[in-house]
Amino acid sequence: MRKYTPKDNVQRQAYFSDRFFVSPPVPRFPIDSDEIFAKDFEEINYSINVQKAYIEHTHLVIIIDKSFLISCVKLLKEKLEYDMLMELSAIDYLAARDGYEIFYEFLSLSKHKRLRIKCFLQKDEEIPSLTSFFSSANWSEREMYDMLGVKVSNHFNLKRLIMPDDWYDHPLKKTYPLQGDEAASWYEVDKIFGKEARDIIGPEQRDPAAIDRYDTTRFARLGHEVPFDTDISQFEPETGISYQEENTSKIMKKLKPEESVVLKRRR
Repeated sequence: MRKYTPKDNVQRQAYFSDRFFVSPPVPRFPIDSDEIFAKDFEEINYSINVQKAYIEHTHLVIIIDKSFLISCVKLLKEKLEYDMLMELSAIDYLAARDGYEIFYEFLSLSKHKRLRIKCFLQKDEEIPSLTSFFSSANWSEREMYDMLGVKVSNHFNLKRLIMPDDWYDHPLKKTYPLQGDEAASWYEVDKIFGKEARDIIGPEQRDPAAIDRYDTTRFARLGHEVPFDTDISQFEPETGISYQEENTSKIMKKLKPEESVVLKRRR
C-alpha cells in the first residue's frame, strides 16, 4: 500500500489561484420587508433565542443555537404551518471553525413561503434527529452522517446510506482527497479477490478523468474501433464513422456526413 500522507491542512490550501469570476454575495433584506415573515419571526423570537435573522433570496433565514432546534422545529410545524421539510445537510467548516454548519429548509404550503434554520455543531457533538417530526429526515440525516460524518442522536437507524458500512472516513469532507484515500484504492480488490491479489491486480484507478487508450478491453475510440483485446500499441486501424446501421428501412434517407452542415449561429 502507498505511504499515507497527512491531509489535515488540505482545506486551507487553495486548489487554484487564478479566479476569473467571483460570484457577488446575495443581498440580505430586513425581516420587516415581508409582512408574513415579520409575523412568523415575532412568534419565533418570543420563545426562542434567535442569534441572527434576515431575508435572503425570498427565504427567511434564522440562525439559532442547536439547543433550541427541537423546540423551534416543533413551533414551525405545529403553529406556524411550515409543514414540509424540504432538505437538510451540513457544510464542512472543520478547518476554519472546528465544526459544521447544519441547515434545514422548510416549506409552508399554505403561506407559499420558505424558511431556513441554521445552527453550528462542533465536530465532536451530536445534533438531535427530526425524524419524530418529519419522516423525510430519515434519509437526509443518514446521508449527512455517511458523507460528512455528522452524528445524529435519537435516530432509529443511523448507518451509512451510500458508502459501504466498513468504508473509511466520509467522502464529502473537504479534507477527503478528490481521488479517494489510500484505503479506497484497495477496497474492491480486497473485497472481491482478497489482499493476496494486490500484487497481481494493483490499486484501483480512482481518477474519473483517466482513460487508457490502449486498454481495448474497456475502451474504444470513435473511428478507430478494434475487436476485443486487440494490441494497438504499434498500429491503430481507422474505421469509417457510421451514423446508421446497414440494411435499415428504405423509407429512411441515409445520412452522409459530407453533406451535413454545421450552423455557426441559430436561424
